[in-house]
Amino acid sequence: MAYTVKKLAQWSGVSVRTLHFYDEIGLLKPARVTENGYRHYDKPELLRLQQILFYRELGFELKKIQEILSDPAFDSIQALKQHRKTLTKDLERTGKLIETIDKTLADLKKGKKMKDHELFQGFDPKKQKQYEYDLVNRYGNQVKSAITESKAKTAKFTKADWARVSTQWESILSDLSVQFKKGSAPDSKAVQAVVERHFRWLHRFWTPTAESYAGLGQGYTAPEWSKAFQAHDNQHPRLASFLADAIQVFSKGI
Repeated sequence: MAYTVKKLAQWSGVSVRTLHFYDEIGLLKPARVTENGYRHYDKPELLRLQQILFYRELGFELKKIQEILSDPAFDSIQALKQHRKTLTKDLERTGKLIETIDKTLADLKKGKKMKDHELFQGFDPKKQKQYEYDLVNRYGNQVKSAITESKAKTAKFTKADWARVSTQWESILSDLSVQFKKGSAPDSKAVQAVVERHFRWLHRFWTPTAESYAGLGQGYTAPEWSKAFQAHDNQHPRLASFLADAIQVFSKGI
């Protein structure tokens, strides 16, 4: 049975404009296009989109996803098994983080005191260091300098500074969410205007280059960041991937 692009967008949460974008870059082509230009998708395309979304959730960039799915040796069943294995590993730590949130809420709202060290239960110090290591390993000393710069700048932040950048971040996410709901494409003028604000906002912390900014965009699709985006707008869990795609477009013009 064939499905329209509108129906596929409705089921997947991926906007029509983004599906068009995936078609344009060759990541997800429709099964057929009618004489009137309407795209139709069959079951193989639905399964391919599911793989794309799984890989995006796991932090892969579009170019890498395209390479993986285009490999003649790609096995969708083995890929799904690996996705399950990877996601299962996060369950225990996610459970601990939820427990930490519940305890903190009880501490703040109900006066049920928790031990100070419990505030950080579930956070993995080794993983925090691994994030920095991965960035440096991938982008070299340039990112190492950016990390050092960010630490130096935020060390001087006052409470008012943190409140200000937090408000600006929420405003960026809100405007991005509006464009996502409208079905705007990642490369549209409206979305790119929001991304430009985000790019300038980052200068409060460090000075991004085209390469490091693109890398940051892909970092947003990692499970930890994706959860933060979902907390902002849980009706649109693809918001992190949407921003990552838009950042890739913007980075090419830096």
